[in-house]
Amino acid sequence: MRPIVFFSCLGAILYLSTAAVPTGDSAADVRQRLAGMPRPWNEAMHRLTLEEYAAALEYWSKQHPDWVTVEEAGQSAKGLPVYLMSITAKETPVEDKQIALFVSLHGGPERSGTTSILHLAEWLLSDDPLAEETRGKQVILLMPIINPEAFFETDRFGNAHGIDPYTGRGGTWNLETLTFEPLEKAPELAAFLDVVDRYRPEIIADMHGIGLQEFPDDKLGDRTMRSGQTMFEIVGSAYSNYALRPWDWRITETMIAAGLATGAGADRFEADAQRGFWGPAMNPINGRVWLGRPNFYSAQYAYAKYHTMTVTCEVGYEQCTLARLQALLKIGNDVWESENRPGYPVDRVKGFTGHFVTAWGRTARERRDSRIALWQGQARFSQAILYPQFDGRDTYICATTPEAAQVLTKDRDAFLEKIAAIPGVDGAAVRAFAEEGPEIMLAVDAAAAGESPEENPLRHGIGFRLRLPYPNPKLLDIRLNGHLLDEDPEDGYQSWSGNGYTHVQIHVPPEKAVQSELFIVTCAYKPDIQRTFGWRPPEAVLRKVHEVKP
Repeated sequence: MRPIVFFSCLGAILYLSTAAVPTGDSAADVRQRLAGMPRPWNEAMHRLTLEEYAAALEYWSKQHPDWVTVEEAGQSAKGLPVYLMSITAKETPVEDKQIALFVSLHGGPERSGTTSILHLAEWLLSDDPLAEETRGKQVILLMPIINPEAFFETDRFGNAHGIDPYTGRGGTWNLETLTFEPLEKAPELAAFLDVVDRYRPEIIADMHGIGLQEFPDDKLGDRTMRSGQTMFEIVGSAYSNYALRPWDWRITETMIAAGLATGAGADRFEADAQRGFWGPAMNPINGRVWLGRPNFYSAQYAYAKYHTMTVTCEVGYEQCTLARLQALLKIGNDVWESENRPGYPVDRVKGFTGHFVTAWGRTARERRDSRIALWQGQARFSQAILYPQFDGRDTYICATTPEAAQVLTKDRDAFLEKIAAIPGVDGAAVRAFAEEGPEIMLAVDAAAAGESPEENPLRHGIGFRLRLPYPNPKLLDIRLNGHLLDEDPEDGYQSWSGNGYTHVQIHVPPEKAVQSELFIVTCAYKPDIQRTFGWRPPEAVLRKVHEVKP
């Protein structure tokens, strides 16, 4: 008989046998070994009521009127309130503040997601230095309970009409129009979408977690959770939807590191499972790839419409999640490693081989307006660079309309001929730059087909980012459409070192941006490090290979 192997997390019992399963007093032996095991589930947890929840929000708003605003953002299908709480230092101007939205789209029955947001609210109203700094630099929006019937009455995912605000299951997301159907049967979701549309946040953090949602109806009992119930914690994304995650894995790792400092680990999805991503071409080996699939959930509405960064967490231990959310907020207070001003890294809206279209703006609000307008129109932008690339030179060309994109062609000389007569472009200067270099062609990234935006996407300005692969090169000549640029944070260029590059940011204010449809950035620089490439065989090999044969 083959050995039988039993693993038990409860008692760490390993039993190997080549005989039949033993009988007799083995069960008693197991119980004796488990006698010292803690039994927190014997203690019932307090079940938050709607009256307590509403009273707590009112209490905070009265205790901290200079920081807290509470409003009823909407009502559920049965008329229960869906609250929005805003925390910020009202005495400081809002124009340069980041906006962060914390929501529990399954709160809903997944109660630890809701309670982690309430713990966050308590901390934000404390005298902790980071909380004080965050109130001064950000507007923090909290929607702890989106689905009040589910939280207070049913412990089921759907609302009174069976619609799940998190996934949209029970209805349909129309991605062509970015609308949910039927929205009239999902007023809880409508309240969330209205908040997103009003504030257009830089980030959304959606908290999930433990509750009674997995208990079948006949096992719900008195619907009181027991202490000690938990789950494995995951940070950043969702098992069911690997598209629901920050686009920058460093955000996730920063949050995980904060949790580790409290003694708690976090699951890293496909990394921990050591599996590659699924895609349609992978169906023949479906059983060998990560079980998650790319989907569209409600939180991604903000990404699709406003280029908002999305984060989601499964909460097993609220204290650990609080540390992770504090770390996330700190990112919004600080300067990101490749930027030169505080805020979340959300302002790059289109890219091509290390070149980027970025938002323009002197304040967070101006950058937000620019980011959103550009994001909603960028699908029709075409891009190009002179190619192949060489040290000492960089180019980035962006055509923001199909008409302007007609000048983009792989033939370098044909491109130079086409731009010669374009108003506002100094074709001779662009030609001089191109002919001084060895590039032979343009590499072109053509725009996707699509409808024209209703308004000019450049109405709030536009920016362009070059990344030079040297820490401190000497900048010799930077031009936009052949015109020499001055160093200026509003109408010109800036440069700084970060993350292994020298970043060169071109700023085009609204009044200039709307006058153009074609933007040609050229940059000449002198590297500060001498680098070479290639390989030469050992001299003995060269002598042998190239010796004169008789």
